[in-house]
Amino acid sequence: MPISSSFGDVVAGIALILSGYATWRTIKFNERQKSLIESQKRLNNLLLEKGESEALDARKADLGATFIRLGNNKHRLKIWNKGKAPARDVRIKFPDGNDLLIDSDISEKFPLEILEQYQWVELIAAAHMGTKQKLTLRLIWADDFSENNEKTVYPTL
Repeated sequence: MPISSSFGDVVAGIALILSGYATWRTIKFNERQKSLIESQKRLNNLLLEKGESEALDARKADLGATFIRLGNNKHRLKIWNKGKAPARDVRIKFPDGNDLLIDSDISEKFPLEILEQYQWVELIAAAHMGTKQKLTLRLIWADDFSENNEKTVYPTL
């Protein structure tokens, strides 16, 4: 039997090819859409984590200490708060002993009731020939995040 094709058969064939192409493009588009949705979910999760982290950081104080030099043999120990929250009930301890800072200056200033963000307190250092160059200092404070924060720093002359 001879195969004869009419104009309607050609149009139907072209419609079938176009329908297959449209189906293939729709499948590819849906795959890209799924990957975009997954990327958006990951981004949203990262933004949520970042927001939570920033909210926690806003409740934390971050204390530090360093020696500053004021001139020949004049030093001060500067204790500061670079955190976003105020530090309350700031105390200092010397695990390896203190032969550098003046005890009356320490007892006059500590425990410090509150140390605001970017605020600092200075202690007079009395350096002499037999003084160690490095001081071990444990800073203890309370803030909105925790009542018992501790940080050990090692300022050097």
